[in-house]
Amino acid sequence: MENQKLYDFDDIEFDDITIALVRLTKHIPDHEFFFKLNNHNHFSFSRIDDLILHSNYYNHYFPRFEGYHKSSKTRFTFISNRSSQNKQKKTPTELFLYEENIKYLLNNQSEVEYILLCSEHFADFSVILLPENLVFPVQEYKLSSEEELYQIIQYYE
Repeated sequence: MENQKLYDFDDIEFDDITIALVRLTKHIPDHEFFFKLNNHNHFSFSRIDDLILHSNYYNHYFPRFEGYHKSSKTRFTFISNRSSQNKQKKTPTELFLYEENIKYLLNNQSEVEYILLCSEHFADFSVILLPENLVFPVQEYKLSSEEELYQIIQYYE
């Protein structure tokens, strides 16, 4: 009797996900931003375990904050685009090192403070009331399954 393949992973197409890019008008600490954000919403965001990226010489830690909107039954997650803490694993011995101690999840978007995720397939970021004069309009961004950030998000969900 032959073994049958239940799934052919080469034929599976992964859907793109929609994320939101959050830019602040001025740099403020995380706790101050989320204090103001929680004052504007009926649900509150709280700090959860950091997203950790491991590289050759550093472990990069990205703060995450999560909130649950009861009426739409949706979980929202803010992830800092810039690493807040970096722990050096070993000392570089190479002359030209291409790994920095500061890392961005979106390398080409260093002005983005937070990446906003939604648990729903069709994301509606308008249910979050953002503090006026502190946040630029939220920009939605399609993340394809080939991008590294897509794989990171899938791992942490």
